[in-house]
Amino acid sequence: MVAYVLRRAAAAMSVLLGITVAVFLMLRFIPGDPATAVLLTMVEPGLDSAQITQRDIDEVRDQMGLNDPLPQQYAMWLGRVMTGNLGTSLRSRQPISGELAVRIPATLKLGSAALLVMFAIAIPSGILGGLYAGRTTDHVTRILSLIGESLPSFFLGVLLIYLFAINLGWLPAMGGRRPESIILPAFTLGVGIAAATSRLLRASLLDTLSQPYMLMAEAKGMKRRTLLFRHALRPALIPVLTAASLVAGGLLGGAAVVETVFAWPGVGRYMVEAIAGRDYPVIQGFTLLMATLFVIINFVVDILYRLLDPRVRVEERGHV
Repeated sequence: MVAYVLRRAAAAMSVLLGITVAVFLMLRFIPGDPATAVLLTMVEPGLDSAQITQRDIDEVRDQMGLNDPLPQQYAMWLGRVMTGNLGTSLRSRQPISGELAVRIPATLKLGSAALLVMFAIAIPSGILGGLYAGRTTDHVTRILSLIGESLPSFFLGVLLIYLFAINLGWLPAMGGRRPESIILPAFTLGVGIAAATSRLLRASLLDTLSQPYMLMAEAKGMKRRTLLFRHALRPALIPVLTAASLVAGGLLGGAAVVETVFAWPGVGRYMVEAIAGRDYPVIQGFTLLMATLFVIINFVVDILYRLLDPRVRVEERGHV
């Protein structure tokens, strides 16, 4: 187990190193000059941006270290990142790390709630679909999953706001100050990913139940319900776990549409504002942080694979 974890950790670290290179180069090769973008944010309203001279641009480029060789720039940038310094926002003039730290708890809260909604819907419906494949229950769950997967999140969010906030007045429409404010955005996020996860779990269960050893056990008299819960469910959860890890990374990255619709104070909405304002350092810092979260989540999922699927142990012994 220790050797397996160490190998996965080494692979994760190499991926993280590649991510830092890609994120660093992203800001250097986007259209336009970062120094010019910085100066444009410093122009007061009502003043002409044409007053910016080439000398001003050269001074800012020198201050930002953009005239140094790329390897030197990367080394200095990586050193700052490793200490938690992601730079300064061009719009607010505040440290990006601090602004992200304020918003990440809201996104973590929303993402966790959405995952709970997803599992609460997807696992029972997926099991029902696999247990009663081809029957009425299966058809109903598949139709509901298709509807849930087809609804755009912004449309579902607006619909829920109209029904439960405006029409019935049961829940707040926007913001995150009241505890019940999380219900509508979490349900909006959870329904879409639950639909896809339910269909994936059903397909995985049916594939597992069709294996020769499962058919042999059923032929010897083991009930299908017992076979499903005792032997088929664990291996069938492997692809679901993979999908959930990708979904979790996306949720932690901030569901920008949902956060914007519900005015949720998370990092997704923060990113939308940064893109609209061409705040390149914020985009860079956000991308690096979210990519790192993806790598960490997938590392944890790799470890869970070994606990759920005995075949991972075989691969480890055989170094496949």
